[in-house]
Amino acid sequence: MGVLALLIIVVPFLELVVLIKVGSEIGVWNTIGLLIAVSVLGAWLVKREGIGLLRRMQRQLDQGRLPSTEVVDGFMILLAGALLITPGFLSDVVAILLLLPPVRAALRGTVRRRLGVRAFGPMGGATGGGRVHDVGSRDLDP
Repeated sequence: MGVLALLIIVVPFLELVVLIKVGSEIGVWNTIGLLIAVSVLGAWLVKREGIGLLRRMQRQLDQGRLPSTEVVDGFMILLAGALLITPGFLSDVVAILLLLPPVRAALRGTVRRRLGVRAFGPMGGATGGGRVHDVGSRDLDP
């Protein structure tokens, strides 16, 4: 809880310091323009990565596998999108890094451990070897 409180206080302060520093170096309007440009670029990257992720998830499901890797990547892409909405250069840098596939691949194991994700949930759910078992149209009545 202390770490979260520290982040809530420290991160906005650091964002403000960076914004003031950049604004004093390149001017207020250029700083605002740069923030808007980074947000537009980020929105395009989020859309591009999100569409690619949906295609990979569909392929995994079509092959009868649970898309656990794609679920973790989806979480990171969603987080990147949220960070891009937040005004500030530090959050934008973290967001753009999360949108890069090599960075997501490097963080995937840590995110899985932190979230307790094996397939679709912390309880293991349908983790049976990562395969989806189709019951088909069998009659399940006794």
